Amino acid sequence: MARQDAVFQRYEKKYLLDMEQYEGFLKKVDGYMQVDEYGKSTICNIYYDTEYYDLIRASIEKPPYKEKLRLRSYGVPKLSDMVFLEVKKKYGGIVYKRRIALPLYEAYESLERGYLAGDKGQIGRELNYFIRRYRPVPKLYLAYDRIAMFGTEDPELRMTFDFDVRSREEDLDLTKGDKGVLLSKEEKVILEIKVRDAYPFWLVQALEQLAIYPGSFSKYGSIYKKIILPEFLNRTVHSL
Repeated sequence: MARQDAVFQRYEKKYLLDMEQYEGFLKKVDGYMQVDEYGKSTICNIYYDTEYYDLIRASIEKPPYKEKLRLRSYGVPKLSDMVFLEVKKKYGGIVYKRRIALPLYEAYESLERGYLAGDKGQIGRELNYFIRRYRPVPKLYLAYDRIAMFGTEDPELRMTFDFDVRSREEDLDLTKGDKGVLLSKEEKVILEIKVRDAYPFWLVQALEQLAIYPGSFSKYGSIYKKIILPEFLNRTVHSL
């Protein structure tokens, strides 16, 4: 199965582009970047958190260290399909990702049970530590359409372009399709650039010429602030 990478350690920066910037940027990077073998694909996730959203509430405070747990599939899977259970951590601007591939039914059983059974190696032990510490439960389904690219000269230079971020708080099951409420009705593209070291000069020039600047943007965090938190506050007010 493709996309079996288990460990990532790199710098990641996000940029929010309008369609004019997106189209201009594609022209600037033409020849330097190549679309990967999957073309445009749909990324489906279930984000796990504590009962009271402690992980995402801590994350949006922008601490020096933050972490989150998600279950990810590429496309809408069946229960027998392979998916990824992953912990994503960020410290000092560097993103550390640990993930393990397993059948969806096994992932669900493990999270419901509270631990991964069997010998899953070091990554399995790290995931089990996280699960036992936070006792996470499914909180949000989040999907988007993605185009991924890699550098023609440096394959470790990666870019992703995400479109139509959508979510739901019910049917928290990856097999239930990729429907959801759009995060924004505006045509925006989330660009994420992932490198191990510094940006190449041509990339710096392209970003500067199109006035594309990095920003702090979390899909889960944005949905929490825009949808989940107002709903919670509204329920609280009506219960008083």
